[in-house]
Amino acid sequence: MNAAYPVPWSSFPAEMKLSVVDHLHLDDVKSLSTVDHETYPLCVPSIFRSVNISSYEALQTYLSTVPHSYYPYIRRLHICTKVAETGTDHRRHVTFAVLKLLQRCTQVEKLTLDLEGSLSKAVIPCFATLRCLTNLCINHCGDEQRSPISERLVVAIAASIPNLSQLSLDRITRSVVHAPELYGVPPFIPLVHGDGDIPDHPILGSELRLPSLLRLSKLRKLRIRDTHLGDPQWVSTPLLPRHSDYNRLYTERIMGNIGHTVDEFALNTSLTSQTFDFAKHDEPPLKRLRKIHLTPLFPVENVVDTLSTLSGSPIEQLSVQCHEDDVVDMCSALEDFLSMRAERGEKSFYQYLSQITVKTVSDLNDAGVGPFATHTMNHSNGVVVAEHADAVKRLQEYFRDLRLSDGTASVEDFCDSSALTGLSADEKHARVQTLVGMEA
Repeated sequence: MNAAYPVPWSSFPAEMKLSVVDHLHLDDVKSLSTVDHETYPLCVPSIFRSVNISSYEALQTYLSTVPHSYYPYIRRLHICTKVAETGTDHRRHVTFAVLKLLQRCTQVEKLTLDLEGSLSKAVIPCFATLRCLTNLCINHCGDEQRSPISERLVVAIAASIPNLSQLSLDRITRSVVHAPELYGVPPFIPLVHGDGDIPDHPILGSELRLPSLLRLSKLRKLRIRDTHLGDPQWVSTPLLPRHSDYNRLYTERIMGNIGHTVDEFALNTSLTSQTFDFAKHDEPPLKRLRKIHLTPLFPVENVVDTLSTLSGSPIEQLSVQCHEDDVVDMCSALEDFLSMRAERGEKSFYQYLSQITVKTVSDLNDAGVGPFATHTMNHSNGVVVAEHADAVKRLQEYFRDLRLSDGTASVEDFCDSSALTGLSADEKHARVQTLVGMEA
């Protein structure tokens, strides 16, 4: 094409225009859509590929203003049902609005529901029609005492989705149908009443309890946070909910049941050697585990013990997230771990480990890790504390000393210098990251 004779945009074939649209950022696509009447329809699929609805009022506006013919273009949908008007029960109206939208979003692949309160059971059949939906997140953003979200509703929804492979649940409440023993008993776990009328599932039947999620054949990744995990159906071992360390014991029971299938694991609580006492399979426990993530909720004092418990797995990557105030203690704990590794011998203790990453977060909402991590994390307040920088530097230097004393490699071969430059004040963020390469 001769630059002296530019070709008008209007003369380009539709295929070429679509190719241009596919390479633009969303803001640029919106600008391009205003060029002419012929270009706008070509931009619509990109404009509506990802939709974020921030409240119930915004949902009503969306339903009344956006043409229904645009709904099938939605691939990623985020709906928040927070209601501006307080003191009124909007459950029926919210359910109707969500249902009205989802019935037309036939191509949605990822759906996030931030629910201020529970939806009614009328919404369940709609999910059976969403054959493209593979990733579902249900988060409770309301008051769990006043408007809980029942485990029975959530399990019924998840089990209805034909091709669900990833499920993330936050602050889901146990049902008194499945946990009558918890009613009125310390520590007074919140329970949902009145959800016994949710219809049985064709496969799960009336067992619409959280452990039944493990029976979903296509589900590959399951994340549950801030939710009671004391259902004995996770395994058959009885466990009293009053146990002072029940979070750890519940986690150990679940890992004993499904650990042989897990290749990536995020931990909020410590583990002990008893984890493997609950194993229900002949295969070696956690034989596929390659990546470990320690979240900001993980107790620093249990880092070494938990990593020792997991030493039989072929772990290649260890990532740690901690609050800014815990940086020094976390680096000290990792030094102790590296010291133990040196004492026991790298060929027998974490021999496959190749990377350790340490990051700080300023808020628990920033702490997404693993397959459910978000890529829009807001790190801290922009100030790098010298004490934190010194702790990370000391950790790197400690590892260098270990490697040099072993005589196997030079510092430059195993220590990424970008970790130190990332701690300079000029970076204007409080992210502390150290990548420590290790020889297999």
